[in-house]
Amino acid sequence: MNYKLLGRSGLKVSELCLGTMGFGTEAGWGADKKTSFEIMDAFANAGGNFLDTANIYKLGTSEKIIGEYVQNHDRDYFVLATKYSLKDNITNPNASGNNRKNMMRSVEESLRRLKTDFIDVLYLHIWDDITPIDEVLRAMDDLIRQGKVNYAAISDTPAWVVAKGNTLAELMGWSQFIALQVEYSLIQRTPERELIPMAKHYGMTVTPWAPLGGGVLSGKYLRGEQGRVKPESNRLNEHNVNITKTVVAIADELGVSASHVALQWAMSQGFSSIPIIGATKVSQLEDNLKTIDVTLSDAHLQKLDEVSKINLGFPGEFFREDAVKMNSFGGFYDKVEKRK
Repeated sequence: MNYKLLGRSGLKVSELCLGTMGFGTEAGWGADKKTSFEIMDAFANAGGNFLDTANIYKLGTSEKIIGEYVQNHDRDYFVLATKYSLKDNITNPNASGNNRKNMMRSVEESLRRLKTDFIDVLYLHIWDDITPIDEVLRAMDDLIRQGKVNYAAISDTPAWVVAKGNTLAELMGWSQFIALQVEYSLIQRTPERELIPMAKHYGMTVTPWAPLGGGVLSGKYLRGEQGRVKPESNRLNEHNVNITKTVVAIADELGVSASHVALQWAMSQGFSSIPIIGATKVSQLEDNLKTIDVTLSDAHLQKLDEVSKINLGFPGEFFREDAVKMNSFGGFYDKVEKRK
């Protein structure tokens, strides 16, 4: 495993992140503690150090399992990322949302479950469209100054909110968001409209969740295998099936699995990207780890780009119009290219 810097920081994390939403057997699915330990062993033995969880995953069981595991291993080796925002207490009206009260309470409970004195990366889990972004960043900065959190990050939030937050943090001397977690894959490229350009501008690392489209891009549904994606899911529409067929064809050509191709595509888009790979079986993780040995050619990337491309809308499509037409505006784009 190679290591990458997480955003505009000196924090070194593995090029793949282990997603632990499936640690625990609540809701009738997931990995028990023994299997979860084996998965983390396999990840660490491969050089992986970046673990992703949340206060709400398996009603806190995911954090508890990680806490028990890390307690008996080198805590400083691991980079633990967790999240706050989603409701975890039905009797407390402030046990959800992005507000400072919920953040402070959630962090204290996460620290207890994780059996650690500090969280390496704290994500705002999902934007509530209520709390002022300055309240979020000031509270995160306070936690960082207290030593309870090392770095701030954000997930599932509009680009304009993140941009406003990081600009305000820079002005005020607060800690900025260094990572952005969003759904991103060959069948979900809409973050390319606003979120990913914003992340590139601020030097943020993107940590895609569902980089395999809920398993669709693994090709298992083409083979008739069952999974957690329901047959009526929009992830199984005709367009996505065509994308998956192209992924499978390239995988067959390279002699690798379709998952390797889909994950490597997500790592090869010209910006800092660390996919989150979930696993409830050791075999799943071991297979996905082989991704780091796969190389996609320019021709492969072009095929995948063509079959999965989206309409960027305005102004994205306007900027992408052909050069001849744009040159009618006085050669503006020629001048921009020369400056670049």
